[in-house]
Amino acid sequence: MKTWGTKRVIRITATALLLVSAAAGPVAAIEQRDEVSYLRGPYNIAFFHRHNQAFRISAAIHFAHAKQHDILQLTPLSRHEEADIETDAEYLACLYNPPRTEPTMEYFGPYTARFAFNLYRAIDWTHMHHEQTYDVLSEKSIPWSDKGNWTDRSVRYYLEKLDVPRSPAPLDVTMRRAGVMMKPYTTLFRNYYPRSNNFFYAAHWWHPVIYEAMMLGGNDEEQEKMVKETDSTYYSQVIQNRPLRMLLSREIMPRYSRLSPESANIFDNLHMLHGIAYDIIAYDKWTPEEKRKELYRVIEAMSYQPGDEKLARKFSLPHPDMDPRVYSDWIQGVQGDMNRIMEEMMMEMMPVMMPGGMSDEMKKKMMDQFHKKLAPGMQEGEIPGSIHDAMKQLMPDMKMDPESMNPGVPPTKMIEAMLKGWNEKYGNMPDVAPITMASEPTPPALPAGAVKPMSVQDVTRP
Repeated sequence: MKTWGTKRVIRITATALLLVSAAAGPVAAIEQRDEVSYLRGPYNIAFFHRHNQAFRISAAIHFAHAKQHDILQLTPLSRHEEADIETDAEYLACLYNPPRTEPTMEYFGPYTARFAFNLYRAIDWTHMHHEQTYDVLSEKSIPWSDKGNWTDRSVRYYLEKLDVPRSPAPLDVTMRRAGVMMKPYTTLFRNYYPRSNNFFYAAHWWHPVIYEAMMLGGNDEEQEKMVKETDSTYYSQVIQNRPLRMLLSREIMPRYSRLSPESANIFDNLHMLHGIAYDIIAYDKWTPEEKRKELYRVIEAMSYQPGDEKLARKFSLPHPDMDPRVYSDWIQGVQGDMNRIMEEMMMEMMPVMMPGGMSDEMKKKMMDQFHKKLAPGMQEGEIPGSIHDAMKQLMPDMKMDPESMNPGVPPTKMIEAMLKGWNEKYGNMPDVAPITMASEPTPPALPAGAVKPMSVQDVTRP
């Protein structure tokens, strides 16, 4: 027979469970949280031990990535300017006193985890691949000629052992598969949170160029020198004058992209997923459940699909000899491969949206707004809102499938038109050539104008 005290405990427990369930959203949002550990190898944690300063920078960047989800979900878009200033200050404070351990997304973004945990699984799983591939290059006991084989082993494990890997196909293909361009949220984050957005553009410079620093440094002590000099460029130049676009692996780690195009594309697809997710979460006209539907649609579209590996080398190298320590002018502006892809996609969709065509004057106005939307912040004369909002205001007769604007629904006709456009332009392009790893590289001299080596400890508290 239950006592009064037992009944009271049961009632309190049941009430608490109901409150937690209500706060977390619909029951449908409850998800199984199966995860997989990293692959064992002689290189495990080599990056942490050999390049601990760089490891801590990575941890600071991932702290910012995690927290940004909850900031966007919990902050009304009307408060974007104030929130952006506060957020950027917090990210910089963390970067100048970086964590000593690597956080998972849920640790600093717990609210979003309650309605979109699969987003975090996809991100954390790819961060694991980042760490494993850094480890392979860092491990001195692995001969230089074997680095590629160990990296390939890590790629296979990443693609096979969990159900949320990013695709090894180039972003040119996966962005078209995602079909986000004319969704009602696209560009909201870069336009309304430019400081935070550009913090991540700088972060997505840093992650690839560290690979390139190790590729140029080889296995010996020159590797430490190259990584420290690249870190110095990050603090003294890149953070102070951040890039105005998302940089692609092919642009700023051309040598590593030739060694492992699969990894290079995986990282591009992760970095783009970050931006798309921030746009979706910033969009304040959808409920958490609706955002989850759209997030999961995009995650699936940009995930590994059979045959993607055959496309891994379908890209060119615009700057094959770049030096990761040099913050060149071509890195800093809006023009580059990412926005070239976006412009191509827009042109491929236009016949679907405007089957009757448009005048030269209207096309000029449309492209002017489009280019404004691709730039971070709000430019003079820019129409408020997303790319979709701007295009719809300019061209009210634009043909859009109303159903495809709903969360979780792909704009099938536009996706088909974009994939057809890519295949016609690039389907027969030659594969980018592999890189020889027969002998260790001789690092180049520090170029004129590059910064002097500077330890992260020079600008952080002990």
